[in-house]
This record gives sequence, structure tokens and C-alpha cells, in this order.
Amino acid sequence: MEYSAVFWERCHELQDIDNIMAQIERGETEIQRRLSIKKALDAKMARYREPFHQLRISYGTNKNKNYKEDEDRFLVCMLHKLGFDKENVYEELRAAVQASEQFRDSLLKWRTATELQRRCNTLITLIERENAELEEREKINKKKEVSKSSNLGGIPVQISSKSSQKRKKDTSAGGIQKIEKIDKEKKVSKSSNLGGIPAQISSKSSQKLKKDISVGGV
Repeated sequence: MEYSAVFWERCHELQDIDNIMAQIERGETEIQRRLSIKKALDAKMARYREPFHQLRISYGTNKNKNYKEDEDRFLVCMLHKLGFDKENVYEELRAAVQASEQFRDSLLKWRTATELQRRCNTLITLIERENAELEEREKINKKKEVSKSSNLGGIPVQISSKSSQKRKKDTSAGGIQKIEKIDKEKKVSKSSNLGGIPAQISSKSSQKLKKDISVGGV
């Protein structure tokens, strides 16, 4: 850490700083590439319970007649098991192929470490492409689910809005009917009161008439 701090503080004093920086950038790019490959292999292997028997390669149009699918499966699984970023991993991979009874009579047994590395690089590219396609498909499915959930969530709102409007309409109509009923009751009550006045007057007139007759008779 101390060396790194001093280097970045005084790197401008170096005469070949451009070449040094280029080497550093290449090293960082290689590290990132190794991490990316490891991530791709981990994702591929995680999709199978028994990858040495179940793993499949999506070849597309890049199927190589010189390698069989079971050979490619073994190369990918063993490369992941040994560790992709391990030093001399392809020498160890070659030794694993030669020690396997599965390839006792196969041409794979006679492949060099360089040939195995070249084939593994091709398989890694296919796996990365497959992973990218799966990720894109998952994103599309998630967007569809979110859109579907949003649409389903909007239905109760619309129903609630319609129910609210209907309730307001019913309330308004009920209010009008109630007012009309009250007005009718008032009119009936008023008519009853008005109808009672002549009866009272007639009663008083009858009493007065009887009194007058009684007096006149006397």
C-alpha cells in the first residue's frame, strides 16, 4: 500500500511512464476479464444439480464437429472445478482428461493444453452469450409482470371511482325524493289546518244561533 501511494505520487517523474501506465491498464483489463469469466461459469454451473451429467451448451451455429457435447461438458465442468484463474490450469485440465476413463478411446485425450485452452475459450464465449440472453429474457418478463400488476391494480380504483359516482348519484336522487316527500307532507298538513278553520267557525255560529233562539223564546 505504501509503495502504491508513493508510485502514484511520483509516477510523473518516470521517463517511461506511458509504457508503465499501458501495462497497468492491460493488467486491470485482464483482471476484470477473469472476474467476468468466473462469474459466467458460476452462473452456468448453478443452473444444474449435477452439471457433469446435465450441463448443456447452446451452440447455435458454432457447433464444432471435432468436439462432442460430452467432451465439451467435461471441459467446462472440470475447468470450473479446477479454477479458471488458476495458474497452469490447462495443463491440469489436460491431465484430468488423460486420467478419465470416459475418454480412453477419444481424440480428446491427445489434445494439447493449448488446444484445450482454445476450445475452452470458445465454450466460454458461448456460455456468456447464453447468460446474456437469459438475463435479457428475465428483464422482459419482469417488465411484463410489473405492467400486468399495474393494470390489475388499476381495476379496483376504477370500480371504486364508478361506485363513488353511483353513490353520489343515488344520494342526490334520494335527497330530491326526500325533499319532495317533505313538501308533500307540508302541503297535506297545511290543507288539514285550513280545513279545520271553517269547522270551528261553524260550531261557534251554531252555538250563537241556539243562544239567540233561547233568548227570543224567553
